[in-house]
Formats: sequence, C-alpha cells, structure tokens
Amino acid sequence: MDLENQKRVKEITEAHGAENVVVVLGAAEGEASGIAAETVTAGDPTFAGPLTGVSLGLKVYHICEEEIKSEVDAGVYDEQVGMMEMVLNLDEIAAEMKSIRDQYTKY
Repeated sequence: MDLENQKRVKEITEAHGAENVVVVLGAAEGEASGIAAETVTAGDPTFAGPLTGVSLGLKVYHICEEEIKSEVDAGVYDEQVGMMEMVLNLDEIAAEMKSIRDQYTKY
C-alpha cells in the first residue's frame, strides 16, 4: 500500500472511528493483499509509511471475498471485477485475508 493511501486510511479512521471503517482491497495476489491488509490492521510492515507502528485493527476484505461480493450489485461486479476474478487464485487470497483478520482485526 503506497504512502498516500496509508495517509488516507489513517485520516478516515481518525475522522470516523476504526469501528466504522472497512477496507476493501483488490490486489491480484494473496501475498500482495496480505501485505496491504497487514498494513491497515497491524501497521506498515515495511516501516516506511504513516501507518508504521500504528495498529488500526480495521476490518479488511478482498473485493472477491463472498462477504463483499454479495454486497455489490451483480452487474457492477461483473463489469468491474468479473474478468479479473477468472484468473485469480481466490482460495489463496481468501486464506491470506482470513489469516490477517484472525490475527489483527479488532472490530
């Protein structure tokens, strides 16, 4: 997660409270999703951004996880994500996201 997005997440969390923020990611690999998820839950693992040492504990999901997919209009989802979903390793992504949530999510 780049430094600008870290800053935005931190500002939104400060403004609205961590219990009211859900982060939805869309990285194409489980590892990349996991690093971004760890950043918004436990803090920046690269020690380079605004979330270094900041444990927000936010709820975090990948757009392809059923919890989020079921909340999105099916037509919009198919148009925006459907093609990508066909080439992703959804099981790997879901397992990575669940692992991060289980370890670090507070809300």
